[in-house]
Amino acid sequence: MINMETTAVQCALKPKEYASDQEVKWCPGCGDYAVLSAVRKTLSELNIPKEKVAFISGIGCSSRFPYYMGSYGFHTIHGRAAGVATGVKIANPDLSVWIISGDGDALAIGGNHFIHAIRRNINANLLLFNNQIYGLTKGQYSPTSELGMITKSSPHGTIEEPFSPGELAIGSQSKFFARVVDTDLKTMVAVLKQAEQHNGLSVIEILQNCVIFNDKIHSAITGKETKAENQLILEHGKPMLFGAEKNKGLRLMGLELEVVTVGENGITEADVLVHDAGNPNPTLHYMLTQLKSPEFPVALGVIRNIKAPTYDQALHNQRAEEKANSKFHSLNDLFLSGNTFRVN
Repeated sequence: MINMETTAVQCALKPKEYASDQEVKWCPGCGDYAVLSAVRKTLSELNIPKEKVAFISGIGCSSRFPYYMGSYGFHTIHGRAAGVATGVKIANPDLSVWIISGDGDALAIGGNHFIHAIRRNINANLLLFNNQIYGLTKGQYSPTSELGMITKSSPHGTIEEPFSPGELAIGSQSKFFARVVDTDLKTMVAVLKQAEQHNGLSVIEILQNCVIFNDKIHSAITGKETKAENQLILEHGKPMLFGAEKNKGLRLMGLELEVVTVGENGITEADVLVHDAGNPNPTLHYMLTQLKSPEFPVALGVIRNIKAPTYDQALHNQRAEEKANSKFHSLNDLFLSGNTFRVN
């Protein structure tokens, strides 16, 4: 006799089968479409049933995401996605929880929830869509907008230094931080799979294009003519090489990173740093998040991935221990303990 329940789990759904019946209503050309495709492909390749997944979003263009997934979802309020997702994971530990948030939603009004979700290390995935603008509210500058950027809310140029999501995450004791671009589906899927398999909060910054209010903001990194020189795709255990001929690399000189060319000035591949995503010391990971073009390539892929206890598991362990050691086994035991009296 065939066990239909077991068979259903073993038969992986196709990516399109993770879609809901809702029409996707992002602007044509928006980078969010690529992220949606990558997430569906990731769930399919990891063979995660739809009923075992929940998408929690805040407010913004990216936060429409739960409507487009045929799984559980909750469209919360501005900046509160990480807080709500923490409750969802604690109440439903078997769920695969995905937090969907934009740079404005996560790092402005939601900044406190962002850093404390990282500090607590809940077992979830946080996708940070970074287009360096407020898109849904029509083009105001965001916490990641570049200094001097002219927007509807900064007609003379912004006078605020931007947040770096990677620096903020690692400074908040992140155990898993990665960065991808919306134009590289293959790398995005590979990173999302590692994020889901990581036990703890996985933060993935997605450099995403807003075609209406901040078009081509990441073009130096994603453009066909320039991406080879401006992308450093990291792989654990492999040299940090980049460039059209893969002959450029990074090495550490004192307390600074520098770009070197293999074959010039006696430089060999042995002089190039080898990426160690699992190093508990975050110093080099932090330095990698700071790299900016054109002086340096932008670090992409999994930058940091270390093991550590999670908040939700620690909480469940604590509850189990207290329950096992408690002299009360029910509310009646508690209510009828100590000085009690009975009313007839």
